[in-house]
Amino acid sequence: MILNFTSPSTMASLKTPMLKNPSLSLSSKSRLPSAFSAAFPNNLRFSRSSQTQRRFLIITASAASLSNKPTVLVAEKLGEAGLTLLKQFANVDCSYNLSPEELCTKISLCDALIVRSGTKVNREVFESSGGRLKVVGRAGVGIDNVDLAAATEHGCLVVNAPTANTVAAAEHGIALLAAMARNVAQADASVKAGKWQRNKYVGVSLVGKTLTVLGFGKVGSEVARRAKGLGMHVISYDPYAPADRARAIGVELVSFEEAIATADFISLHMPLTPATSKMLNDETFAKMKKGVRIVNVARGGVIDEEALVRALDAGIVAQAALDVFTEEPPPQDSKLVQHERVTVTPHLGASTMEAQEGVAIEIAEAVVGALKGELAATAVNAPMVPAEVLMELKPYVELAEKLGRLAVQLVAGGSGVKTVKVSYASSRAPDDLDTRLLRAMITKGIIEPISSVFVNLVNADYTAKQRGLRITEERILLDGSPESPLESIQVQIANVESKFASAISDSGEIKVEGRVKDGVPHLTKVGSFEVDVSLEGSIILCRQVDQPGMIGKVGSILGEENVNVSFMSVGRIAPRKQAVMAIGVDEQPSKESLKRIGEVPAIEEFVFLKL
Repeated sequence: MILNFTSPSTMASLKTPMLKNPSLSLSSKSRLPSAFSAAFPNNLRFSRSSQTQRRFLIITASAASLSNKPTVLVAEKLGEAGLTLLKQFANVDCSYNLSPEELCTKISLCDALIVRSGTKVNREVFESSGGRLKVVGRAGVGIDNVDLAAATEHGCLVVNAPTANTVAAAEHGIALLAAMARNVAQADASVKAGKWQRNKYVGVSLVGKTLTVLGFGKVGSEVARRAKGLGMHVISYDPYAPADRARAIGVELVSFEEAIATADFISLHMPLTPATSKMLNDETFAKMKKGVRIVNVARGGVIDEEALVRALDAGIVAQAALDVFTEEPPPQDSKLVQHERVTVTPHLGASTMEAQEGVAIEIAEAVVGALKGELAATAVNAPMVPAEVLMELKPYVELAEKLGRLAVQLVAGGSGVKTVKVSYASSRAPDDLDTRLLRAMITKGIIEPISSVFVNLVNADYTAKQRGLRITEERILLDGSPESPLESIQVQIANVESKFASAISDSGEIKVEGRVKDGVPHLTKVGSFEVDVSLEGSIILCRQVDQPGMIGKVGSILGEENVNVSFMSVGRIAPRKQAVMAIGVDEQPSKESLKRIGEVPAIEEFVFLKL
């Protein structure tokens, strides 16, 4: 028996399982009572009472309840429109430039905290709140300064304001692009120094030049739209951007190698993740056209700053315009900042009057909504799940996220992920298996590696919808004992090309399947090939001609580099025909080792997948 259904397009009806009172949920619009209980995993302890430390957190109202208003601490400057909105609902304490000690002292008297990027909201802040802090609002996109794990452990929701500064950041990117091309900053400084050096500051035109946009999200697409208006030819690298959205603007999605090799200008608009850290480095600069010009209004860490200085000195990079840095503010003696062919601004991407007011309103609305108990679409951490549900689903949650990560890494650049189908095989009746958390983790695995968004039970469906990602679910009802919640999970991505052709199933989709064995997630199917490899560390998939000695050849290459192999499994069509070898490794092999594996004569294709 197969039951089909599609994830909800809105989150309004999603009820959190953490509240004991069935009339209350994070989507409820009624005021929360002064005390309520919430279930947490057994290993999390937040109450000093021995009667409640195993399963309950008691959040009690304090002195602020006398006025029947919560207290919101605004620790960094916020636009007046946002403050006005907050004051209609709460007592607002605007205390700027607090030291860490002062913040920890004040926080025990506050129900909500609003910060920008300058205030560190660490574990000590949450511990000092004594359980009263219910929501932290980050007025902006990045949440690097908030300890999400500590927030979640202390039952505190974290929300951000991801949309209000999009246009401001795009405009600043274009401003830096034009200023760099025409040497505006350098010429300005020269004239103010009493010089008149017209010949020294001859610039370059933008018309007809190729602009590569690395990262075709909200800001990247707006930069592309404006660059087209300036007469530039725009291409983009973003392996997960929908091709039709790019075509609608007149932008071609290309491979990373083509994007950096053909660009006259490169504009960076990707989040800082492990995959994008120092994406522009000595190796990538060497592949660029000599005289390329680079703009960065995204995150400082995506460029290896020392490598950029070397590329500037070597003439590979003609100029750079930077709004963000690995360390902010950068050291005064920074060679990059002081370089005469580098234009710099102090992280002004969101600094327009309109953007500041927009961010203030967006974060104020999110904080007020959270304090009212409403479900926040911009939440970046998850509410706690009841201990018994979490304990049972824990290995399947890990399996779901890793299958999502595997599947999306198999997608070839430029394809654009739009349609994902998830199949759950289980002996349990549909009413006995809540798949929201599993679906959220698959969404997390697909989106997080290439996005600054933190996906969880609260915002998974919203995040998927914002990116045009449609996730459908199918339950396959099995005969047998419903003792374990699931037999297997299968993830399929349709209408895409694959980096690893063998991952394409007979029906044409990228397909990966897994199950939990002895509490450990395992990959059991890739495309039409049966495999069995533990989803720990990372995985190398090889399609090969089935013949003796293949395991030994690949194992020897990895062993020479001291890469430990945790599992190895071979699935084949028939003896001496094609086979897929799945190898689990504890360390990441070097590019040279991977190249040697690809050069083994019987290996037809391979791919390295990072978990």
